[in-house]
Amino acid sequence: MSSTAIIITVVVIALVALVAVGVAVMLSNRRNEQRRAEAEELRTQAAAHAAAVDETAEKNAAAQARADDARIEVERAEQAVAEAERELQVEEARREDVVREADAVDPDVDHRSDDYRPIPPSPREP
Repeated sequence: MSSTAIIITVVVIALVALVAVGVAVMLSNRRNEQRRAEAEELRTQAAAHAAAVDETAEKNAAAQARADDARIEVERAEQAVAEAERELQVEEARREDVVREADAVDPDVDHRSDDYRPIPPSPREP
């Protein structure tokens, strides 16, 4: 091969390589632009959901506040029940004391036997 043919071949190969690199860069740029556009679209969708997220966060905060209020109310009710149970136990103990005292006075009741159990009187009918 002559030197001119070699030079032409080298130049053609270099031009083909340059064109291939240019095409690859152009395709890469186009793909990057498409990805940028896709990313922007996704960001726009995310921004559109911001109001829904805010609304849901507000609903969540309100539900949490109601739950906190309900927990406080339950604690108060449990305290009231515990107090009522203590009062009931005190009143039952007082009644049993009076019944034991009555049984101790009553000559028909053997309040010293091993099987003695104080039996409160039946409530009177009005």
